[in-house]
Amino acid sequence: MSIRTVVWGENVHEQKNKVVADIYPTGMHQCIADALNTDEGITATTATLQEPEHGLPLERLQETDVLLWWGHAAHGDVSDEIVERVAEQVHAGMGLIVLHSGHFAKIFKRLMGTPCNLTWREAGERERLWLTSRNHPIAAGLPDHFELENEEMYGEPFGIPEPMETVFVSWFQGGEVFRSGVTYKRGAGNVFYFRPGHETYPTYHDANVQTVLRNAVKWAHNPAKRIEKPNDAPNVPVETALEPIEERGPKLHQAGEEGYK
Repeated sequence: MSIRTVVWGENVHEQKNKVVADIYPTGMHQCIADALNTDEGITATTATLQEPEHGLPLERLQETDVLLWWGHAAHGDVSDEIVERVAEQVHAGMGLIVLHSGHFAKIFKRLMGTPCNLTWREAGERERLWLTSRNHPIAAGLPDHFELENEEMYGEPFGIPEPMETVFVSWFQGGEVFRSGVTYKRGAGNVFYFRPGHETYPTYHDANVQTVLRNAVKWAHNPAKRIEKPNDAPNVPVETALEPIEERGPKLHQAGEEGYK
């Protein structure tokens, strides 16, 4: 059975910026979904901010193995109810891949519990991504490093919790470095943040980037059964078959004495 994947896109820049529309005539979300669908083991569909419930009704999320999230200009327009809905499904076992400016999305900040702030500069600089974990599944089939001719710069410090793993570190022409590919575990869900993907550059057409995304979907997929109501802490007494302590005491004492004989 293929990995059921939803690519969520803000779909704002594509509607307002001709440069973006020319690079991604069907939207960044569709470009990413098309790249994922070249893998027979992945079935990718899309959802956007403008759809009812942002395209993420509960029934759809419950049937989603991995969700990819790209946001930038309209983080504040995302419903808090949907954010909590996504967070609960991640805790229950759904994988989540957060892309580029999604570092500041409500869902990422919700799961990280930190400001997720960083430094940035948009100057069309070369980005060189270095593998820091050669044998990681997300890095399968990639060279030790690859380059994107034009990208937006993100720089440290990056206000995230210490990652479980750092898979990529980026270097930019201005000299800055950045943790560009990091993994987390939240509840039963696997979470991966991947930095490249500024809207005015053809990043998601890059073969290496597409390889990372396909690998990441496979890594993030948790095949185990989804946990029901993962955020409900049990608050009930535990029934026990043990005898009352006044009856167990003499028996335990006697057993101890016999053990020394």
